[in-house]
Amino acid sequence: MTQQPPYQELSRSIKGKTALITGAASGMGRATAHLFAREGANVAVTDLKQENVDIVVEEIKAAGIDHVKGWALDVGDAAAIKRVVDEAAAHFGGLDILVNNAGFAIPAQVGEESYEDSWGPSLNVMLTSHQRAIRAALPYMRKNGWGRIVNIASTEGLGATPGNSPYVAAKHGVIGLTRGLAVDLGREGITVNCICPGPIITGITAGIPDEHKEIYAKRRVPLRRYGIPEEVANMTLSLVLPAASFLNGVHIPVDGGMNIKNA
Repeated sequence: MTQQPPYQELSRSIKGKTALITGAASGMGRATAHLFAREGANVAVTDLKQENVDIVVEEIKAAGIDHVKGWALDVGDAAAIKRVVDEAAAHFGGLDILVNNAGFAIPAQVGEESYEDSWGPSLNVMLTSHQRAIRAALPYMRKNGWGRIVNIASTEGLGATPGNSPYVAAKHGVIGLTRGLAVDLGREGITVNCICPGPIITGITAGIPDEHKEIYAKRRVPLRRYGIPEEVANMTLSLVLPAASFLNGVHIPVDGGMNIKNA
């Protein structure tokens, strides 16, 4: 029998790494900030309103964790993205991980005049901002020769529901951007991957009555329930580990099996 090489132990720790998370004041972003901080990463919490960011920062600090700081950030503002990324990197001494999570949903019917009110903001916040944040973070990742980028898309990037086409278009674009940049940046030791959450209990789904959530889940989701933000956060953690070194350019549904279930 041919002698095999020794087993190579790959690190499953992000302790000491610095991560910036957008849309981190609630839902999946908040859960990711909490989890990364508990795993030992320096965490830059960013979201639209400083008071909401401060609440999450204080929650994390209340758990006895000090390596966290918050910034107000409107990801629709290109200059603000560059400024906050630079400030976070200066504060923590670098930047290793970027999670593009910020988003919203504005339902829109294509035949109505109000459609443009959804189209522009949806693509700006949920697609254009991703590449801007990545470009702002790149100098720091290139300096390290290492980086992890996770873009949060949606199962709406794999299909579509009625009256939601600006959101659908943005999320399809996120998957395409992920693939394109994975090819561009992989040679530099920087991976780019994507998560596609399905029905998750977040602010976006808060307006759906509980009984309607239950009906939908039992009909469409093999696990027969909505997910919670922490379940998405833990998959995000898996993608940013040093050990996730050969995973690049993929999109992973976190949807309880919804997308593989036949009608």
